[in-house]
Amino acid sequence: MPPKTGVYAILISLALIIACIWASNNLSLLPADASSNAPIYDELFNVLFVIGTILFVGMTGLVIYSLIQFRRKPGEEGDGLAIKDNLPLEILWTAVPAVVILFVGLYSYDIYERMGGMQTLNHDVHNQHSMSSEERLWGGIGTLKEDNAEIKEFPINVELTAMQFAFLFNYPKGEIISGELHVPVGQPVSMKMESKDVIHAFWVPEFRLKQDVIPGQPTILNFTPTKTGRYPIICAELCGPYHGGMRSTVVVEEPEEYDAWFQKNSKSTEVEL
Repeated sequence: MPPKTGVYAILISLALIIACIWASNNLSLLPADASSNAPIYDELFNVLFVIGTILFVGMTGLVIYSLIQFRRKPGEEGDGLAIKDNLPLEILWTAVPAVVILFVGLYSYDIYERMGGMQTLNHDVHNQHSMSSEERLWGGIGTLKEDNAEIKEFPINVELTAMQFAFLFNYPKGEIISGELHVPVGQPVSMKMESKDVIHAFWVPEFRLKQDVIPGQPTILNFTPTKTGRYPIICAELCGPYHGGMRSTVVVEEPEEYDAWFQKNSKSTEVEL
């Protein structure tokens, strides 16, 4: 490769890196973030976006350059140069992907651990009657490190039952069963989820959280909503012919509005929130 071409390649690579970093920080490619977990997930997405774009654009540009630069010229009838065994190049194209994959794997593990993926579950999670309104987060995905270290207020405990093709939400404290999930903004929610038939998945894109709902094996999902609004709940696991219609809504309300909804629908005559 001529020296001038090498300089151009370095400059183009630097420009591409800068452009990708700028795009990841200024272009919104994800739905609005509405939970305390979302910014952590978005960190990983931005890093993967930068790496993926650099690799895609860089490799595509290299292929196009090669097609133009090394094409058969008019009047050339012979074969090309017999080039083989370029040891530095082979080391380079082996080392670079290995370093990228190692970095992505370690960084992804760190994000998963920060989002609570490695937190141990409460030992009473399989006992439906052990739950109380003053219980802490059950642990598991969605439990942030800072939440696990010091929970400033008790979480709202909800039991989710998934079945073909609906989600049902049970609030044991108020004996409420609802087809929508109502939660107050800024307060942690701890959900124990179980399926009555096949594997489903609870997914709220704005929360950046997704967890399988498995028959006979309760799973846990914790989150703290940060913005009021109505957000779609989607089953993200193929569960049957009407899988596409298995949806619900999580309604994030101001604490006063949530209290009013809770009192209106509670079957208990005296409920302390």
